[in-house]
Amino acid sequence: MTGRARTGVRLTALVSAALLALVTGCGSGDDAGGGGTLVGLVTKTDTNPFFVKMKEGAQAAAGSTGATVQSFAGKQDGDNQSQVDAIENLIGAGAKGILITPNDSKAIVPSVDKARQAGLLVIALDTQLEPADAADATFATDNYQAGRLIGQWAKAKFEAEGKQAKIALLDLNPNQVSVDVQRDQGFLEGFGVDVKDKAKIGDESDPRIVGHDVTDGAPEGGRTAMENLLQKDPGINLVYTINEPAAAGAYEALKAAGKEKDVTIVSVDGGCPGVENVKSGIIGATAQQYPLKMAQLGVEAIAKFAEDGTKPQNTAGKDFVDTGVTLVTDQPATGVESKDSAWGLQNCWG
Repeated sequence: MTGRARTGVRLTALVSAALLALVTGCGSGDDAGGGGTLVGLVTKTDTNPFFVKMKEGAQAAAGSTGATVQSFAGKQDGDNQSQVDAIENLIGAGAKGILITPNDSKAIVPSVDKARQAGLLVIALDTQLEPADAADATFATDNYQAGRLIGQWAKAKFEAEGKQAKIALLDLNPNQVSVDVQRDQGFLEGFGVDVKDKAKIGDESDPRIVGHDVTDGAPEGGRTAMENLLQKDPGINLVYTINEPAAAGAYEALKAAGKEKDVTIVSVDGGCPGVENVKSGIIGATAQQYPLKMAQLGVEAIAKFAEDGTKPQNTAGKDFVDTGVTLVTDQPATGVESKDSAWGLQNCWG
C-alpha cells in the first residue's frame, strides 16, 4: 500500500468516528487528555448520571496519565448497535484500549473479540460480559453483593417489625444482562428466598414474590412497572429496583395510589439524588457504588498496558476487579453493616 493510500485509510477511519459521534450524540468532539495513548470509553447512554460520572473519572485519569479519552454511548439503554459501531471506529482510530459498559453482555462479544484480536485491551466497566473472560478484565461493583446487602437489610427490617413481605421486583430489561441478574438474585438471596438458578431472573416459586417487571433503568419505566404490579397485587409492601431512577418512578406510582407510606423501597446506585431520597425516606436503603473509580482505574490500566503490556489482575477470589460497595441507610439494621445518608452524600456522584 502506498503512503498516500495509508493516509487515506487513516483519514477515513477518523472521519467515520467523528460522524458516528455526531449521529449518536457521543463525545468525540470533547476528547480529554494529553494526546498520548488513545482510550475509548463506550457507555450504555450519555445521560444517566452514573455514566456521566464514569466519563469524569476517565477524563481525570487521562489528565494524570497523558492519555486521550474518546467517548461514545448508546442512544438508550439496550442499544447494542451503537456500541458495535463505536468499537469499529476505535479500532480504526488506533485506540490502545476500550472501556465498555455493555448494553447487551452477549451480543457485544464478537465486536470485543475483534478488538482484542487487533491488539486492544478491553475492560468491561460495571457490567460483565457473558462470558466474563470475553474481556481482558472487568472493573465493577460486586453487583451480587450489592443486591445481597439491600436484601439482608430489608429482611432484618421486616422481621423486626413482624411483617410478612409482598415483594415487587423492578428489573432492567428483558435481556437479563449480568448486572440485572446479579442485583435481582442477590437481593432475593439476601432476603432469604431460594433463587434456584442464580443466572436467571424469575424462576423462583416463593409465594412472597408478587412479580417482576422491567424499567429500562428510568423513572418512567419504574412508574409504569410499579403500576403494573400494583394492579396484580395492591398489597405490595417491599419493592426492589435495579437503580435509583427506577426507584424514583416507583415511588411516584405508589404516591399516586396513596401507598407510599406503606411500602419499603430498596435500590442500588448511591448517586446523590438517590441518597437524598434515602435522607427523605423515599428509599429505605441503597447500595452505593463508585463509577468514577471504575473508569479512573480503567484508563490507568490501559495506559499501563500501552507502556509495557501489563494487564490488570483480579481481586483475590473474584473474577473481576472489585471497586467496592457500601449500604447507605438512615435506618440501620442489626447485623448489617451500613453508613448513614450524611456519609453517603459525602461519597455520592451525579
